[in-house]
Amino acid sequence: MIAEKQGEILNDLIKINNDRMEGYLKAIEQLNGEDIDLKNIFQLRIEQSQTFHNDLVSEVALLGEEVATGTLVIGKIYRAWMDVKVLFSGNDRKAVLDSCLKGEGAALAAYNSALESGNLSWGTREILNSHRADIQKSYDELEAMRDLI
Repeated sequence: MIAEKQGEILNDLIKINNDRMEGYLKAIEQLNGEDIDLKNIFQLRIEQSQTFHNDLVSEVALLGEEVATGTLVIGKIYRAWMDVKVLFSGNDRKAVLDSCLKGEGAALAAYNSALESGNLSWGTREILNSHRADIQKSYDELEAMRDLI
């Protein structure tokens, strides 16, 4: 039962990271040609999310649980909202960064919830704390960039 509950928590985080990858891909599509700096940063976030995904898949496999695929419904709603917001704002950097900050905030909330659940082994907690710290750093960097605009 403990392994099953931990597997559910990790599978939710797998989906969050899938959402994160898709969100950054969508953000790259929304940027103008001169926004190469943001495109590079967003590509790094996609690669980071892939690494997190792989870490989580390994943990779920160790538990003997089935690995989730796909994304969360809320992630699909978030990406649709990003399309609408950017459409009406003319694909500007601030709108794209605002949307990415919302996504990073959602990822942080999911990691915080998982860490507060009390249903994780010590090793899994260490992995999630590391992921969470990296996402917080990403959030802070994106927020600083947005605030300069």
